Amino acid sequence: MRVVFGVGTVCKVPDELSRLGISRALVLATPRQQAELGDIAALTGTRMAGVFGGAVVHTPLAVTERAMQAVRELKPDGIVAIGAGAATGLSKAIALRTDLPQLILPTSYAGSEMTPVLGETSDGVKTTQSSPRILPEAVIYDVNLTLSMPPRFSVLSGFNAMAHAIEALYARDSNPVISLLAQEAIARLAAALPEVSARPKDVGARSDALYGAWLSGICLGSVGMALHHKLCHTVGALFDLPHAETHAVLLPHTIAYNTPAASDALGRAASALRASDAASGVFELERRLGMPLSLAEIGMPEGGIGRAAELAVKNPYWNPRTIEQEEIRNLLRRAWSGERPLSN
Repeated sequence: MRVVFGVGTVCKVPDELSRLGISRALVLATPRQQAELGDIAALTGTRMAGVFGGAVVHTPLAVTERAMQAVRELKPDGIVAIGAGAATGLSKAIALRTDLPQLILPTSYAGSEMTPVLGETSDGVKTTQSSPRILPEAVIYDVNLTLSMPPRFSVLSGFNAMAHAIEALYARDSNPVISLLAQEAIARLAAALPEVSARPKDVGARSDALYGAWLSGICLGSVGMALHHKLCHTVGALFDLPHAETHAVLLPHTIAYNTPAASDALGRAASALRASDAASGVFELERRLGMPLSLAEIGMPEGGIGRAAELAVKNPYWNPRTIEQEEIRNLLRRAWSGERPLSN
């Protein structure tokens, strides 16, 4: 993968398309992004076959089928995805089916642009898979593309990225290099997100946050996922919850659940957060920045706790602590009501 990082780097799009041999790009961009960026055809150096603006969070199969119809009609030879995780997810879904090269321009801190992993949703169930075809060929990080991201969503997106880095510290295939990247990512995000919240147009703070998200994405793409991502995928798809908010609410609780079995790894996270323990450090930072602290607040029904716990223990991801249904139910109940995380 090739990565271009900086301020104003969107001007490199034509060069990257030429390098990838793309002359007819299918552009994935919402109407809002099109309005902000202006002439999309000019942005691509006229290397554009058409625009599809219907990307949806959790990458529903029905949306992918509509996008594939556009692919069949327009016959592009590459994809340009401009946006948050939904646009990246749809780009990956198309690439999996077509092997078209991808150029991603992230506008949030989702991090999925750095991974060969795709999560798709059908009938309320999210399944993930990994393939070299899914990994984008190139990513352009332009700090300017994040400046219009509302402060609240910016912080939520940052906690989504932080979750990738924290979980990488105790992954089954963790390694010293990824652990260093993860600690740096956590520290940068923890320092930058309050600044982004207070001064959303501060290019320095935005640069630090985007850098932290980039590192977090590398972590996510380099090692396996565990309980946190399994729970987010389960409740997010089951109840159609907003993606970043789900990560933010569950993160302190999944950290607390795993602390007894991964104390050294999560001690490194606590150090990066400058907190006595990682679960409390994340929870207090989220509270200070006005983030949602309960699953109830973001739309999960109380009656769904049992069903979510049942699904979460089916085909579980590897985790440092054994995943037990009753303990997961207790975790979800605390997260549903917004209680402090509890390590036991």
